[in-house]
Amino acid sequence: MSATPTLTFAKDIRPMFTDMDVAHMKPAGIDLSSAQSVKSHADAIYATVSSGSMPPPSSGEARWSAQMCETFKQWQLQGCPP
Repeated sequence: MSATPTLTFAKDIRPMFTDMDVAHMKPAGIDLSSAQSVKSHADAIYATVSSGSMPPPSSGEARWSAQMCETFKQWQLQGCPP
């Protein structure tokens, strides 16, 4: 079995956030387009997307799949590489 490939914010994580996600979270002080901001808030972000509470149904955006949540969690476990 091969090792899990190294994930990066730019290649693997940033594309999971839509422009609407970025715009909605900036007023709350979370810049989803910034690796450092996402790293700082990674636990809270993971909790909300993995529980299905974000994005909210009223946004019209699809919830994160189990695979997307797992990718984010693996990125966290790898130390949140930029």
